[in-house]
Amino acid sequence: MAQIKVTLVRSTIGCTETQKATVAALGLKKIRSFKIHEDTPAILGQIKKVSHLVKVENV
Repeated sequence: MAQIKVTLVRSTIGCTETQKATVAALGLKKIRSFKIHEDTPAILGQIKKVSHLVKVENV
């Protein structure tokens, strides 16, 4: 399965609690931190929920 790199590019200050929890579930803590995930429907749904905060690249 393909892998994707998810990078936090904006702060979670002012976001809802569910968006903050989604960013934490993706494993992102600080701005410019990144994680590599499998390209699964669950991960893609989380990314869609916080798409304005993250940048996604194919690995």
